[in-house]
Amino acid sequence: MEVIMAKKSFNTKAIHDGKLNCNQESMSVPIFQTVAYKYSDAKEAAEIFAAKKQGYTYGRWDNPTVNVFEQRMASLENTEAAVATSSGMSAIFLLCHQMLTHGDEIVSSNRVYGGTFSLFEVGLKKMGIKVNWITSPEKIKTWEAAITKKTKFLFVESPSNPSLFIADIPALAELAKAYKIPLVVDNTIATPALQQPTELGADIVVHSTTKYICGNASSLGGIICGSNSVIEEGIRMGPLRYLGPSMAPFNAWLNLNGLETLAIRMERHCSNALAVAQYLEKHPKVLSVNYPGLSTNPYHKMLKVNKIKGASSLMSFVIKGSYDDAVNFIDSLETIIHATHLGTCKTIVTHPASTTHSSLGEKELLKAGIPPSLVRFSIGLEDEKDIIADIENALSKSGKNNKSKKTDNYFPSAI
Repeated sequence: MEVIMAKKSFNTKAIHDGKLNCNQESMSVPIFQTVAYKYSDAKEAAEIFAAKKQGYTYGRWDNPTVNVFEQRMASLENTEAAVATSSGMSAIFLLCHQMLTHGDEIVSSNRVYGGTFSLFEVGLKKMGIKVNWITSPEKIKTWEAAITKKTKFLFVESPSNPSLFIADIPALAELAKAYKIPLVVDNTIATPALQQPTELGADIVVHSTTKYICGNASSLGGIICGSNSVIEEGIRMGPLRYLGPSMAPFNAWLNLNGLETLAIRMERHCSNALAVAQYLEKHPKVLSVNYPGLSTNPYHKMLKVNKIKGASSLMSFVIKGSYDDAVNFIDSLETIIHATHLGTCKTIVTHPASTTHSSLGEKELLKAGIPPSLVRFSIGLEDEKDIIADIENALSKSGKNNKSKKTDNYFPSAI
């Protein structure tokens, strides 16, 4: 009697999915550090380049190590295919280049990473593409009002960096389908271990794999997960070949190693982050805390709507006082690392208004909910008590020897 295998669960897929095009495999996926491949004859080369035969063409277009990573990510995001890129920003740009042309429009939440905002506001504008920004992205009616006959897709980053906005993905997906346009979700902060947008109706998922998927700040990378028509027939056969923002084989190998522990790491990220958020919420020097894992957070209910298994490690809080109080706090931390990164095993602190989101400018920063006294944390995997102790020590020093009387509306000239 034939035994029907049950559908594999997340951790099993994260460790095993993806196959090399060879007869025998090593336990660890090999690094194919090459840019070219030998063909048996001219006919085989022509057939591979025309996608009529399985094989590899050129390092800028495909690579065995990268291909295994792509297969595994497609499996985890429940899509037909995926294409890996050199960075998260190159993934979004490549997708835009494939789906948009001069005169087209997109509709996007304004709660996005600073680099994404710049790409849409500056880069796409140079290409003759208009972005209709949604400044109240929690209201579905504002999305619908922004859709025109020229709109090619909806874009949302959820949860968002750094304000931790969580979109109603099922409602946005329904809206997109009503207008016969795709919904693109940036799933970097939640990762497929916590949220799977395609299960909620999204069509395309993008990631900066530099963050949680890699998990230790050792490699840049991005990925686009979607249908075969978008990924294989579109991007891989088109702009990936002539633009060339390909993922390096070694980076793909590092990402494959990261995927094997992703779900376990995300559980620890979530538990540590919730403990820190609960601590900050009660601290007298903290004005407000942005972390959806808190029951008091306005987006807490969206965790259930989007079937999110945890609120991830990213959070932000507004310290009572000014820009100077925020940077004084950051400079007083001893164990927590000050860097413009997130999603690693190490806890990281960032001042978004003067670094990652500085390109938005004062007006757009305030629209996006990023005041000068906002501090962002990416909570790592250290012992919970040690993270909190470092924060407590820095908060105790915050405001001391600070003679500035500037208000919370103050933006430093460097921004």
